[in-house]
Amino acid sequence: MNRRTTARAGAGIGCGGVIIVAFLLTLGVISVPSPSFGGLEDVPLPGGADLGAHPYTITADMKDVLSLVPQSAVKVNDVAVGRVTDIELAGKNSWTARVTMRINGDVKLPADAGARIEQSSLLGEKYVQLVEPENATGALQSGARIPVSRTGRNTEVEEVFGALSLLLNGGGVNQLKTITQELNQAIGGRETQVRSTLRQVNALVTDLDDHRSDITAALDGVNRLSATLSHRKEDVDTVLTGLSPGLKTLEEQRGSLMTMLRSLDRLGDVATDTINRSKADMVADLKALAPTLKALADSGQDLPNSLQVLLTYPFTDEVMNGIKGDYLNTYLDMAAVKGTTLIPPLEENTGAGTPTATPQSERKSLKKAPGASGKSADPSSPLPLPSTTTTSSSATPSGGASR
Repeated sequence: MNRRTTARAGAGIGCGGVIIVAFLLTLGVISVPSPSFGGLEDVPLPGGADLGAHPYTITADMKDVLSLVPQSAVKVNDVAVGRVTDIELAGKNSWTARVTMRINGDVKLPADAGARIEQSSLLGEKYVQLVEPENATGALQSGARIPVSRTGRNTEVEEVFGALSLLLNGGGVNQLKTITQELNQAIGGRETQVRSTLRQVNALVTDLDDHRSDITAALDGVNRLSATLSHRKEDVDTVLTGLSPGLKTLEEQRGSLMTMLRSLDRLGDVATDTINRSKADMVADLKALAPTLKALADSGQDLPNSLQVLLTYPFTDEVMNGIKGDYLNTYLDMAAVKGTTLIPPLEENTGAGTPTATPQSERKSLKKAPGASGKSADPSSPLPLPSTTTTSSSATPSGGASR
Protein backbone atom coordinates (compact mmCIF):
# COMPACT_ATOMS: atom_id res chain seq x y z
CA MET A 1 0.00 0.00 0.00
CA ASN A 2 2.76 2.40 0.98
CA ARG A 3 4.80 1.50 -2.10
CA ARG A 4 1.93 2.34 -4.45
CA THR A 5 1.36 5.66 -2.69
CA THR A 6 5.07 6.56 -2.97
CA ALA A 7 5.23 5.66 -6.67
CA ARG A 8 2.17 7.73 -7.44
CA ALA A 9 3.62 10.71 -5.54
CA GLY A 10 6.95 10.47 -7.45
CA ALA A 11 5.16 10.27 -10.78
CA GLY A 12 3.13 13.33 -9.85
CA ILE A 13 6.20 15.32 -8.89
CA GLY A 14 7.98 14.26 -12.12
CA CYS A 15 5.09 15.31 -14.31
CA GLY A 16 4.79 18.58 -12.42
CA GLY A 17 8.47 19.32 -12.89
CA VAL A 18 8.26 18.72 -16.60
CA ILE A 19 5.26 20.98 -16.90
CA ILE A 20 7.02 23.74 -14.94
CA VAL A 21 10.20 23.53 -17.07
CA ALA A 22 8.13 23.60 -20.26
CA PHE A 23 6.24 26.64 -18.98
CA LEU A 24 9.49 28.47 -18.15
CA LEU A 25 10.98 27.65 -21.58
CA THR A 26 7.82 29.01 -23.18
CA LEU A 27 8.13 32.25 -21.28
CA GLY A 28 11.84 32.48 -22.11
CA VAL A 29 12.93 32.63 -18.49
CA ILE A 30 15.55 29.94 -19.03
CA SER A 31 17.32 28.96 -22.23
CA VAL A 32 18.91 25.71 -23.29
CA PRO A 33 21.72 25.80 -25.91
CA SER A 34 20.71 24.12 -29.09
CA PRO A 35 23.20 21.73 -30.73
CA SER A 36 24.82 22.93 -33.98
CA PHE A 37 26.70 21.11 -36.78
CA GLY A 38 28.74 23.06 -39.31
CA GLY A 39 29.84 20.16 -41.46
CA LEU A 40 32.38 17.40 -41.58
CA GLU A 41 35.17 19.88 -40.85
CA ASP A 42 33.90 20.10 -37.26
CA VAL A 43 34.50 16.40 -36.80
CA PRO A 44 38.05 15.58 -35.61
CA LEU A 45 39.95 13.38 -38.00
CA PRO A 46 40.45 9.86 -36.75
CA GLY A 47 43.89 9.20 -35.32
CA GLY A 48 44.54 12.87 -34.60
CA ALA A 49 47.02 14.23 -32.11
CA ASP A 50 46.32 14.22 -28.42
CA LEU A 51 46.19 17.86 -27.25
CA GLY A 52 46.46 16.98 -23.56
CA ALA A 53 44.92 18.81 -20.64
CA HIS A 54 46.53 22.22 -21.24
CA PRO A 55 47.01 22.94 -24.96
CA TYR A 56 48.15 26.35 -26.16
CA THR A 57 47.33 28.28 -29.32
CA ILE A 58 49.72 29.81 -31.86
CA THR A 59 49.25 31.39 -35.29
CA ALA A 60 51.32 31.45 -38.47
CA ASP A 61 51.08 33.87 -41.42
CA MET A 62 51.56 32.22 -44.84
CA LYS A 63 51.53 33.49 -48.40
CA ASP A 64 49.86 30.32 -49.72
CA VAL A 65 48.09 27.62 -47.69
CA LEU A 66 47.40 25.43 -50.77
CA SER A 67 44.59 22.99 -49.93
CA LEU A 68 45.15 23.04 -46.16
CA VAL A 69 41.88 22.70 -44.21
CA PRO A 70 40.92 22.94 -40.55
CA GLN A 71 41.49 19.83 -38.45
CA SER A 72 44.66 19.14 -40.45
CA ALA A 73 47.55 17.77 -38.42
CA VAL A 74 50.38 19.84 -36.97
CA LYS A 75 53.65 17.88 -36.73
CA VAL A 76 57.14 18.25 -35.30
CA ASN A 77 59.69 15.91 -36.90
CA ASP A 78 56.75 14.03 -38.53
CA VAL A 79 55.13 13.42 -35.12
CA ALA A 80 51.61 14.83 -34.68
CA VAL A 81 51.53 17.34 -31.80
CA GLY A 82 48.42 19.39 -32.61
CA ARG A 83 45.86 20.36 -35.23
CA VAL A 84 44.71 23.33 -37.29
CA THR A 85 41.67 25.03 -35.82
CA ASP A 86 41.08 27.96 -38.18
CA ILE A 87 42.28 29.52 -41.46
CA GLU A 88 41.48 33.13 -42.27
CA LEU A 89 42.92 36.28 -43.83
CA ALA A 90 45.54 38.05 -41.73
CA GLY A 91 43.83 41.41 -42.31
CA LYS A 92 41.05 43.16 -44.15
CA ASN A 93 43.20 44.20 -47.13
CA SER A 94 45.84 41.52 -46.64
CA TRP A 95 46.84 38.83 -49.14
CA THR A 96 48.29 36.67 -46.39
CA ALA A 97 46.54 33.72 -44.75
CA ARG A 98 46.65 33.26 -40.98
CA VAL A 99 46.57 29.67 -39.72
CA THR A 100 45.53 29.09 -36.10
CA MET A 101 46.88 25.94 -34.43
CA ARG A 102 46.44 24.26 -31.07
CA ILE A 103 49.51 22.47 -29.73
CA ASN A 104 49.88 19.93 -26.97
CA GLY A 105 50.98 21.74 -23.80
CA ASP A 106 53.78 19.22 -23.18
CA VAL A 107 55.49 20.13 -26.47
CA LYS A 108 58.06 22.92 -26.05
CA LEU A 109 59.05 24.88 -29.17
CA PRO A 110 61.72 27.60 -29.58
CA ALA A 111 60.62 31.21 -29.92
CA ASP A 112 62.06 31.46 -33.46
CA ALA A 113 60.45 28.27 -34.79
CA GLY A 114 59.23 28.18 -38.39
CA ALA A 115 56.24 26.59 -40.11
CA ARG A 116 55.99 24.87 -43.49
CA ILE A 117 53.10 23.21 -45.31
CA GLU A 118 54.02 19.70 -46.44
CA GLN A 119 52.28 16.69 -47.92
CA SER A 120 52.28 13.23 -46.39
CA SER A 121 52.56 11.48 -49.76
CA LEU A 122 52.18 12.08 -53.48
CA LEU A 123 48.41 12.31 -53.18
CA GLY A 124 48.23 12.52 -49.38
CA GLU A 125 46.85 15.16 -47.06
CA LYS A 126 48.44 18.50 -46.28
CA TYR A 127 49.73 19.25 -42.81
CA VAL A 128 51.76 21.93 -41.03
CA GLN A 129 55.32 21.02 -40.12
CA LEU A 130 56.88 23.11 -37.32
CA VAL A 131 60.61 23.50 -37.96
CA GLU A 132 63.22 24.18 -35.29
CA PRO A 133 66.14 26.42 -36.47
CA GLU A 134 69.80 25.53 -35.93
CA ASN A 135 70.47 28.16 -33.28
CA ALA A 136 67.17 28.00 -31.42
CA THR A 137 66.55 30.50 -28.62
CA GLY A 138 63.73 31.12 -26.15
CA ALA A 139 60.39 29.33 -25.91
CA LEU A 140 57.25 29.70 -28.01
CA GLN A 141 54.46 30.99 -25.78
CA SER A 142 50.71 30.73 -26.16
CA GLY A 143 49.38 33.41 -28.52
CA ALA A 144 52.71 33.75 -30.37
CA ARG A 145 52.68 34.46 -34.10
CA ILE A 146 55.13 33.05 -36.66
CA PRO A 147 55.77 35.74 -39.34
CA VAL A 148 55.74 35.18 -43.11
CA SER A 149 59.55 35.29 -43.22
CA ARG A 150 59.66 32.00 -41.28
CA THR A 151 56.91 30.15 -43.16
CA GLY A 152 56.82 28.37 -46.52
CA ARG A 153 55.54 25.39 -48.44
CA ASN A 154 56.75 22.46 -50.51
CA THR A 155 56.47 22.18 -54.27
CA GLU A 156 53.11 20.90 -55.45
CA VAL A 157 52.72 17.86 -57.70
CA GLU A 158 50.84 20.04 -60.19
CA GLU A 159 53.84 22.39 -60.40
CA VAL A 160 56.18 19.45 -61.08
CA PHE A 161 53.94 18.14 -63.83
CA GLY A 162 53.58 21.63 -65.32
CA ALA A 163 57.37 22.10 -65.47
CA LEU A 164 57.78 18.61 -66.97
CA SER A 165 55.13 19.40 -69.57
CA LEU A 166 56.92 22.64 -70.47
CA LEU A 167 60.17 20.73 -70.85
CA LEU A 168 58.67 18.01 -73.00
CA ASN A 169 56.52 20.23 -75.20
CA GLY A 170 58.33 23.53 -75.54
CA GLY A 171 61.73 22.63 -74.07
CA GLY A 172 64.93 21.37 -75.61
CA VAL A 173 64.42 17.63 -75.24
CA ASN A 174 64.51 17.21 -79.02
CA GLN A 175 67.93 18.87 -78.99
CA LEU A 176 69.49 16.39 -76.57
CA LYS A 177 70.51 14.12 -79.45
CA THR A 178 72.28 16.99 -81.19
CA ILE A 179 73.99 18.03 -77.95
CA THR A 180 75.14 14.46 -77.33
CA GLN A 181 76.54 14.09 -80.84
CA GLU A 182 78.43 17.40 -80.60
CA LEU A 183 79.90 16.42 -77.25
CA ASN A 184 81.04 13.09 -78.64
CA GLN A 185 82.73 14.82 -81.58
CA ALA A 186 84.39 17.40 -79.33
CA ILE A 187 85.67 14.91 -76.75
CA GLY A 188 86.36 11.99 -79.06
CA GLY A 189 90.13 11.31 -79.18
CA ARG A 190 90.81 13.97 -76.54
CA GLU A 191 89.97 11.97 -73.43
CA THR A 192 93.42 12.55 -71.93
CA GLN A 193 93.22 16.33 -72.37
CA VAL A 194 89.67 16.37 -70.98
CA ARG A 195 90.75 14.40 -67.90
CA SER A 196 93.69 16.76 -67.41
CA THR A 197 91.37 19.76 -67.72
CA LEU A 198 88.95 18.26 -65.22
CA ARG A 199 91.82 17.60 -62.78
CA GLN A 200 92.99 21.20 -63.15
CA VAL A 201 89.45 22.46 -62.61
CA ASN A 202 89.21 20.24 -59.54
CA ALA A 203 92.49 21.66 -58.22
CA LEU A 204 91.27 25.20 -58.92
CA VAL A 205 87.97 24.62 -57.15
CA THR A 206 89.79 23.01 -54.21
CA ASP A 207 92.17 25.95 -53.98
CA LEU A 208 89.27 28.38 -54.10
CA ASP A 209 87.51 26.39 -51.40
CA ASP A 210 90.62 26.56 -49.20
CA HIS A 211 90.73 30.33 -49.62
CA ARG A 212 87.06 30.96 -48.91
CA SER A 213 87.89 33.14 -45.93
CA ASP A 214 90.31 35.24 -48.02
CA ILE A 215 87.74 35.62 -50.79
CA THR A 216 85.10 36.57 -48.25
CA ALA A 217 87.47 39.11 -46.69
CA ALA A 218 88.22 40.55 -50.14
CA LEU A 219 84.51 40.85 -50.92
CA ASP A 220 83.94 42.50 -47.55
CA GLY A 221 86.74 44.95 -48.37
CA VAL A 222 85.13 45.72 -51.72
CA ASN A 223 81.83 46.22 -49.92
CA ARG A 224 83.43 48.66 -47.48
CA LEU A 225 85.09 50.47 -50.38
CA SER A 226 81.77 50.73 -52.18
CA ALA A 227 80.14 52.08 -49.02
CA THR A 228 82.92 54.66 -48.62
CA LEU A 229 82.60 55.74 -52.24
CA SER A 230 78.83 55.91 -51.83
CA HIS A 231 79.24 58.31 -48.91
CA ARG A 232 81.71 60.42 -50.92
CA LYS A 233 79.80 60.81 -54.15
CA GLU A 234 80.27 64.57 -54.11
CA ASP A 235 84.05 64.26 -53.71
CA VAL A 236 84.24 61.70 -56.53
CA ASP A 237 82.10 63.94 -58.72
CA THR A 238 84.42 66.89 -57.96
CA VAL A 239 87.51 64.84 -58.82
CA LEU A 240 86.03 63.57 -62.07
CA THR A 241 84.89 67.07 -62.98
CA GLY A 242 88.38 68.43 -62.29
CA LEU A 243 89.94 65.69 -64.44
CA SER A 244 87.96 66.69 -67.50
CA PRO A 245 90.15 69.74 -68.40
CA GLY A 246 93.30 67.68 -67.89
CA LEU A 247 92.03 64.89 -70.12
CA LYS A 248 91.04 67.45 -72.74
CA THR A 249 94.55 68.92 -72.64
CA LEU A 250 96.06 65.44 -73.03
CA GLU A 251 93.80 64.85 -75.99
CA GLU A 252 94.96 68.09 -77.57
CA GLN A 253 98.62 67.20 -77.00
CA ARG A 254 98.25 63.64 -78.12
CA GLY A 255 100.52 64.20 -81.12
CA SER A 256 103.28 65.68 -78.96
CA LEU A 257 103.00 62.82 -76.49
CA MET A 258 103.25 60.28 -79.27
CA THR A 259 106.31 62.07 -80.65
CA MET A 260 107.91 62.08 -77.20
CA LEU A 261 107.21 58.38 -76.73
CA ARG A 262 108.72 57.56 -80.14
CA SER A 263 111.78 59.66 -79.26
CA LEU A 264 112.10 57.82 -75.99
CA ASP A 265 111.88 54.57 -77.87
CA ARG A 266 114.73 55.64 -80.17
CA LEU A 267 116.71 56.85 -77.15
CA GLY A 268 116.25 53.48 -75.53
CA ASP A 269 117.54 51.74 -78.65
CA VAL A 270 120.59 54.03 -78.79
CA ALA A 271 121.28 53.59 -75.08
CA THR A 272 120.98 49.82 -75.40
CA ASP A 273 123.36 49.80 -78.38
CA THR A 274 125.82 52.05 -76.54
CA ILE A 275 125.82 49.84 -73.48
CA ASN A 276 126.27 46.73 -75.59
CA ARG A 277 129.22 48.29 -77.44
CA SER A 278 130.92 49.61 -74.30
CA LYS A 279 130.29 46.52 -72.26
CA ALA A 280 133.80 45.13 -72.72
CA ASP A 281 135.45 48.48 -71.87
CA MET A 282 133.27 48.89 -68.82
CA VAL A 283 134.17 45.41 -67.61
CA ALA A 284 137.88 46.15 -68.19
CA ASP A 285 137.60 49.44 -66.26
CA LEU A 286 135.94 47.70 -63.36
CA LYS A 287 138.65 45.05 -63.35
CA ALA A 288 141.31 47.80 -63.41
CA LEU A 289 139.63 49.45 -60.41
CA ALA A 290 139.76 46.22 -58.47
CA PRO A 291 143.38 46.68 -57.15
CA THR A 292 142.65 50.28 -56.10
CA LEU A 293 139.49 49.28 -54.30
CA LYS A 294 141.34 46.39 -52.67
CA ALA A 295 144.08 48.76 -51.49
CA LEU A 296 141.49 51.12 -50.07
CA ALA A 297 139.85 48.21 -48.31
CA ASP A 298 143.20 47.01 -46.96
CA SER A 299 144.04 50.49 -45.60
CA GLY A 300 141.41 49.98 -42.97
CA GLN A 301 141.43 52.68 -40.30
CA ASP A 302 144.45 54.48 -41.79
CA LEU A 303 142.39 56.13 -44.52
CA PRO A 304 139.91 57.78 -42.11
CA ASN A 305 142.77 58.93 -39.89
CA SER A 306 144.66 60.48 -42.82
CA LEU A 307 141.53 62.25 -44.02
CA GLN A 308 141.07 63.66 -40.52
CA VAL A 309 144.60 65.16 -40.60
CA LEU A 310 144.23 66.38 -44.19
CA LEU A 311 141.02 68.28 -43.57
CA THR A 312 142.45 70.02 -40.44
CA TYR A 313 145.91 70.90 -41.87
CA PRO A 314 147.97 72.82 -40.70
CA PHE A 315 146.28 72.94 -37.31
CA THR A 316 145.82 69.27 -36.69
CA ASP A 317 144.85 67.68 -33.42
CA GLU A 318 148.56 67.27 -32.55
CA VAL A 319 149.06 71.06 -32.59
CA MET A 320 146.93 71.30 -29.48
CA ASN A 321 149.58 69.43 -27.54
CA GLY A 322 152.01 72.41 -28.02
CA ILE A 323 149.59 75.02 -26.64
CA LYS A 324 149.94 75.64 -22.93
CA GLY A 325 147.33 77.91 -21.49
CA ASP A 326 146.80 81.06 -23.58
CA TYR A 327 150.18 81.04 -25.38
CA LEU A 328 151.64 79.12 -28.26
CA ASN A 329 155.31 78.14 -27.97
CA THR A 330 156.63 78.77 -31.48
CA TYR A 331 160.14 79.44 -32.68
CA LEU A 332 160.52 81.25 -35.99
CA ASP A 333 163.76 81.65 -37.96
CA MET A 334 163.74 84.45 -40.56
CA ALA A 335 166.41 85.59 -43.05
CA ALA A 336 166.27 89.27 -44.05
CA VAL A 337 166.99 90.30 -47.63
CA LYS A 338 170.15 92.36 -48.24
CA GLY A 339 169.46 96.06 -47.74
CA THR A 340 166.59 95.48 -45.24
CA THR A 341 166.49 98.02 -42.41
CA LEU A 342 165.73 96.48 -39.07
CA ILE A 343 164.04 98.45 -36.35
CA PRO A 344 165.66 98.34 -33.89
CA PRO A 345 168.98 97.58 -35.59
CA LEU A 346 170.82 94.51 -34.52
CA GLU A 347 174.21 94.83 -32.89
CA GLU A 348 176.78 92.13 -32.71
CA ASN A 349 177.98 91.08 -29.30
CA THR A 350 181.71 90.83 -29.39
CA GLY A 351 181.71 88.39 -26.57
CA ALA A 352 179.14 85.89 -27.84
CA GLY A 353 179.30 86.75 -31.49
CA THR A 354 175.49 87.07 -31.65
CA PRO A 355 173.81 90.29 -32.81
CA THR A 356 171.44 91.87 -30.29
CA ALA A 357 168.83 94.57 -30.57
CA THR A 358 169.52 98.12 -29.39
CA PRO A 359 168.04 98.79 -25.93
CA GLN A 360 164.95 101.00 -25.74
CA SER A 361 166.72 103.76 -23.74
CA GLU A 362 169.40 104.13 -26.40
CA ARG A 363 166.74 104.28 -29.12
CA LYS A 364 165.17 107.24 -27.34
CA SER A 365 168.53 109.07 -27.20
CA LEU A 366 169.06 108.35 -30.85
CA LYS A 367 165.76 109.97 -31.65
CA LYS A 368 166.74 113.13 -29.75
CA ALA A 369 170.33 113.43 -31.05
CA PRO A 370 171.05 114.17 -34.70
CA GLY A 371 172.25 111.32 -36.82
CA ALA A 372 175.46 111.06 -38.84
CA SER A 373 173.93 113.11 -41.61
CA GLY A 374 173.01 115.82 -39.12
CA LYS A 375 169.23 115.03 -39.31
CA SER A 376 166.93 113.72 -36.62
CA ALA A 377 165.02 110.52 -36.85
CA ASP A 378 162.02 110.55 -39.15
CA PRO A 379 158.91 110.94 -37.01
CA SER A 380 156.88 109.05 -39.63
CA SER A 381 158.99 105.93 -39.33
CA PRO A 382 157.42 102.82 -37.82
CA LEU A 383 157.32 102.56 -34.07
CA PRO A 384 160.34 100.78 -32.61
CA LEU A 385 159.95 97.18 -31.60
CA PRO A 386 160.40 96.23 -27.95
CA SER A 387 163.78 94.95 -26.93
CA THR A 388 164.21 91.22 -27.23
CA THR A 389 166.94 88.90 -26.28
CA THR A 390 167.57 86.16 -28.81
CA THR A 391 168.87 82.93 -27.55
CA SER A 392 170.19 81.73 -30.86
CA SER A 393 170.96 83.90 -33.87
CA SER A 394 173.67 84.25 -36.50
CA ALA A 395 174.77 87.12 -38.72
CA THR A 396 174.65 86.61 -42.41
CA PRO A 397 177.39 87.77 -44.74
CA SER A 398 174.85 89.70 -46.79
CA GLY A 399 174.00 91.95 -43.87
CA GLY A 400 170.84 89.99 -42.95
CA ALA A 401 170.12 88.70 -39.48
CA SER A 402 168.18 85.80 -38.07
CA ARG A 403 165.83 86.26 -35.21
